[in-house]
Amino acid sequence: LAVLLLATSAAALLAVLVYAVAKPGTDTEFPGFHAVYQLLAAGVALSLLTGDLFTLFVAFEMMLTASYVLITYRAGGSGTRSTITYVVIGLVASALLLTAIAFTYAVTGTVNIADLTLKLEEVPRGFRTGLGWFFFMVFGIKAAIFPLFFWLPDSYPAAPSPVTALFAGLLTKIGAYAIVRTQVLLFPSDGPATFMLVIAGFTMVVGVLGAIAQKDMKRILSFHIVSQIGYMIMGLGFFTVAGVAAAIVFIVHQIVVKASLFLVGGLVEHTEGTGAIDKVDGVARRSPIIALLFLPAALSLAGFPPFSGFVGKLALVESGFDAGRWAVVGVSLFASVLTLFSMTKIWAGVFWGKPTEGEKRRIPAGMATATAGLVVVSLAIAVGAEPLLEYARDAAAELLTEGAYRANVLGVSG
Repeated sequence: LAVLLLATSAAALLAVLVYAVAKPGTDTEFPGFHAVYQLLAAGVALSLLTGDLFTLFVAFEMMLTASYVLITYRAGGSGTRSTITYVVIGLVASALLLTAIAFTYAVTGTVNIADLTLKLEEVPRGFRTGLGWFFFMVFGIKAAIFPLFFWLPDSYPAAPSPVTALFAGLLTKIGAYAIVRTQVLLFPSDGPATFMLVIAGFTMVVGVLGAIAQKDMKRILSFHIVSQIGYMIMGLGFFTVAGVAAAIVFIVHQIVVKASLFLVGGLVEHTEGTGAIDKVDGVARRSPIIALLFLPAALSLAGFPPFSGFVGKLALVESGFDAGRWAVVGVSLFASVLTLFSMTKIWAGVFWGKPTEGEKRRIPAGMATATAGLVVVSLAIAVGAEPLLEYARDAAAELLTEGAYRANVLGVSG
């Protein structure tokens, strides 16, 4: 599982780096960009590969420290308030995570995840359940689930486009990955977790309704970050091999597609000077390459066949039917329809119609190439759907099989 997500994250990190290097002004606006970027990349890799909770905390702090710098270096005016909110919420989430880890160590004497799979079985059931929900809440802040997402829609659009693409593609997905890993390994459920599925449903619907209400491309996409996290929590909430596998595939898809959509948004802002859908028209005629990059990513986000989003959502729907959870499946389909509507709103407002007057800037080749690279990766996910699903099922089966992870890490099954 870690290898799959690390490879996908590396593709996103490379594409965003190429985009940022090609974007005029990156080095002059912030000479330390590349050093901070590498710190964030190291944090992402460490969070995916670590085997203990405290190192996971350190990895999150590396990512958050880098993200604080990246999101604030160009903030000004109205952006200052949103970036302050981001920093404060990040600090609170870090303090809560450290508290949760301290409680875990106090009752078990270890923070090694493989060891905890055994030690937590000795903890009273009530305390263990409470601790599990504590971790779910803390990582839920980082993943931006309902109702803990309020910090995200204002904060992400305030950052430069490469930074926003990186945050959208990776940071919330690392939070979702942490939820999946801790809940399945340390706090497994004997059946579908109803409360978790309710949270997933609200996250999907509230996020997509927020997106529909926006009039700026980056704000629309920011609310969709929230909505799509709901699908990941939905798959986890089934606590079945099929459900967790579907969640894994969906995380992979979202890392690529979400980053590519924000890079497309950056291309629109670069050429038109704004991403407001009521101030831009006719981008498809003026810059058809941007339209060609937007369409597959947007249709994939909505779950339109045969794109990668359809693969993930179909797997989630099938696992929901198998688990007998028709209600949340219905909610997910409803949210998908609204997602398609919001993508149509962007297309009609930004890409369709007569091009707006005025001189437009050319797109640097590196920016277009980096964006196209991620779109190609998304298409490759759709083409290689079956092997990807098989890999995800194997990873999910290992996570859900009692003692399997412990045996692989510690060499013991008892």
